[in-house]
Amino acid sequence: MTTHTDLVPGAPWVELSTSARDWSDADPDVLLQLLGRAQWIRSFEEYVLELAGQGLIHGPAHSSVGQEGGAVGSILPLRSDDFVNGSHRGHHQFIAKAVGHVLQPKPGALPEITPEVHEVFRRTLAEICGLADGFCRGRGGSMHLQWREAGAMGTNAIVGGGVPQAAGFAWNMKHAGTDAVSVTYFGDGAVNIGSVLETFNLAAAWKLPICFFIENNQYAVSTPVAKATAETRLSARGPGFGIPSWRVDGMDALAVYTAMTEAVEHMRAGHGPTIIEADLYRYFHQNGAFPGSAFGYRSKAEEKAWRERDAIDQLRAAVVERGLLTADAVDAAKAEVDAVMAGIGDGLLEPVAGGKPGQRRIRPELWPDTSFVDVGVRGDLAELEGLRFEDQDDFTGELGERRFIDVVSDVMGRRMETDDRIVVMGEDVDGLKGGTNGATKRALELFPGRVLGTPISENAFAGLGGGMALDGRFRPVVEFMYADFMWVAADQLFNQVAKARHMFGGESAVPFVLRSKLAAGTGYGSQHSMDPAGILTTAPGLRVVAPSTPFDYVGLMNTALACDDPVVVLEHVDLYTTTGVGPVDDLDYHLPVGKAAVRREGTDLTVISYLSMVGHCLEALDEVGEVSADLIDLRWLDRASLDWATIEESVRKTNRVLIVEQGAIGTSYGGWLADEIQRRLFDWLDAPVERVTGGEASPSISKVLERAAIAKTDEVVTALRRIAAE
Repeated sequence: MTTHTDLVPGAPWVELSTSARDWSDADPDVLLQLLGRAQWIRSFEEYVLELAGQGLIHGPAHSSVGQEGGAVGSILPLRSDDFVNGSHRGHHQFIAKAVGHVLQPKPGALPEITPEVHEVFRRTLAEICGLADGFCRGRGGSMHLQWREAGAMGTNAIVGGGVPQAAGFAWNMKHAGTDAVSVTYFGDGAVNIGSVLETFNLAAAWKLPICFFIENNQYAVSTPVAKATAETRLSARGPGFGIPSWRVDGMDALAVYTAMTEAVEHMRAGHGPTIIEADLYRYFHQNGAFPGSAFGYRSKAEEKAWRERDAIDQLRAAVVERGLLTADAVDAAKAEVDAVMAGIGDGLLEPVAGGKPGQRRIRPELWPDTSFVDVGVRGDLAELEGLRFEDQDDFTGELGERRFIDVVSDVMGRRMETDDRIVVMGEDVDGLKGGTNGATKRALELFPGRVLGTPISENAFAGLGGGMALDGRFRPVVEFMYADFMWVAADQLFNQVAKARHMFGGESAVPFVLRSKLAAGTGYGSQHSMDPAGILTTAPGLRVVAPSTPFDYVGLMNTALACDDPVVVLEHVDLYTTTGVGPVDDLDYHLPVGKAAVRREGTDLTVISYLSMVGHCLEALDEVGEVSADLIDLRWLDRASLDWATIEESVRKTNRVLIVEQGAIGTSYGGWLADEIQRRLFDWLDAPVERVTGGEASPSISKVLERAAIAKTDEVVTALRRIAAE
């Protein structure tokens, strides 16, 4: 007979609620702090909505009115060295963390609006208004608030986008030997997103001190939770990943405080991640000052029922009932913060000359200067000053024939010897005696604890690496086994890592290195064979490097690992088994950012290429002897790092250009480069820039169709002969 046995989750899942006795026994100072800080947030948010209604907030105003109890209850147990990040609806958490950093609470009293607290309000409002004195210098606005000093590491406009980064903060905390914790806030709309669930799994597997705080405010814009998921108790996800989980009434600030206190104790003790689901309610629509009922997806009765359970009203009643404050004192505290916000607004605004009565505008002198628009897309490379830069022709060490994959392995091992911040992660990097190609062999031999094999979850581990880099205590080297996998992690790579420095004001270093291999010609088909250079270089925050020789690989990787910008290092599998000139034992030199190599000199034509196609170009030039050409190996591909001096010098000499790349024409890097050359150097060109690329289609598995889809020596020969015949 079939037997059915009930299974028990491996991690606890509890619903925590408070009683009247809990409220009467609660620490008076906890209640006073919860009430005072919640009222500050409410008054701040109401003032933001007032400005938005006057057209003074450019962009959305995602208010958290109604959700204050969850923010103050969860953040009061935290320290300044604990980190938080959140979603586009994150004013409440940001303010709670920021004022918690500057406050020195006085026993028996509501929190005081000190000059430091006033400054938090002023700079937060300035940021939401997009002004130069905001925390992110006006770039972040309402949805991207960051103050690293306070441990507020950034709110995020991509739903669930900040969750993997918070795991990176937690990894750094754990491995830096601290007991600090990371808290990431997201809503019911994010709880079914792949990157969030991937991060649950990764954090549990690695026992990271991170709390996943689910603000279940019942609606993702207008979609109720019950329409989005069959299991509406969102904390039920926790036991499936082995994560202890709490479910609380988010309108009960004391219950949230108690749950977070328990969760923090669990995490500080080294027991791994936690989940807290707080059921609460946003009183207004997704954006702006109208209730959801005005848009037809909520009833007025539902809204009234939630408002009757308002977190601030509950705290006020408890404080007055216990005789901690009079009702008049609470009213006076509310009036004080309302007046403070009005005064801050008066400092940011001025009457509109000739406008309607009461009409105001932002003071013009407070806007960022428009010259600031591109400042901080990337750093100024000052961190590279003082490094030893040597190219092959002036190298002082011993050179010899080296296998390409061996120097890939050796230089990473060497850098991990000299910099204990470097951590390597990716799928199978800790197995197979050095990953699928042997790239991590030396690192594994020397530092197995810093070579982290990950689950198959590029979004999670790429984002975790991004968080590690934003925190800065470690320098992650993330490997995508194939370049095509960048699409799986596109949000973390393009929306998060690439944009972070600029988005948060231009000053935050992001020392993140991504290694990825190109495998066209190896029979791995359409989803493992792309050349991503043309896509990667559209992201202005990324630097992209493409080594074609063993010598270059060492110098370029060393520079990438020293750089405070995110750098993508592209590697072609065709090069791994080749040999070429490289360092015998000196692995400590660097090659400068923005310096190409001229592999051959001539007078008829400028040939520009990168990676394995450089070798194919050399073969083709040997075969077509009637063409005398400069061959430029770009090395650096991104817009900021391209060596225009070398390109221009060659074009002025030859007056003709051929760009050679292997991959598909649709994602071509050469398309952008050809356009740029023709705009910059038109006066020295005797003919349009010509190109060699692969076909339109991605490479197929079939050997003959794959060969037809990509460029190699034969295609370069054909182009050279055509040019020679003209």
